[in-house]
Amino acid sequence: MAKDLAAQLTALLEPLASGHGMEIVAVEVIGQGGSPVVRVYLDKEGGVDIDVICSANNWISDALDAADMIATHYTLEVSSPGIERPLTKRAHWERFTGQNATVKTAQPIDGRKTFTGRIDGMDGDDIVLSAESTTYRIPLDAVKKANLKVDFGSIEEGKTR
Repeated sequence: MAKDLAAQLTALLEPLASGHGMEIVAVEVIGQGGSPVVRVYLDKEGGVDIDVICSANNWISDALDAADMIATHYTLEVSSPGIERPLTKRAHWERFTGQNATVKTAQPIDGRKTFTGRIDGMDGDDIVLSAESTTYRIPLDAVKKANLKVDFGSIEEGKTR
């Protein structure tokens, strides 16, 4: 149910975000019942700062209240996707080709459900991921959760992406 609600909220918020020059990276609904937490991760060219987050919090809250899709009191959290951002859309996999990611699948693929490696791009509807001298093809619709994986040991002091 939370996944279905997250998908509905994403569909509601994407056109609004686009109108504000932003992208909805992911929407999560955590917890059912009394007071769920709705997390909205936003990004835009050049990144987001606290002013963008505050402004977005207002229009997102207004949109959620007007749509009345959440039956109970909820807590809204709006933030940037962070350095280990979620990868939720095909465009994310294409954009971050060459970077490392951790992928968790709903069902085992080649006997495993967790993969960490370099994103080699997309081939049809499959993510191509190189890990441990092996190339894996992971169907996009099999991904349960995926994030960029930053190797903090290889980041040079004072430089960020």
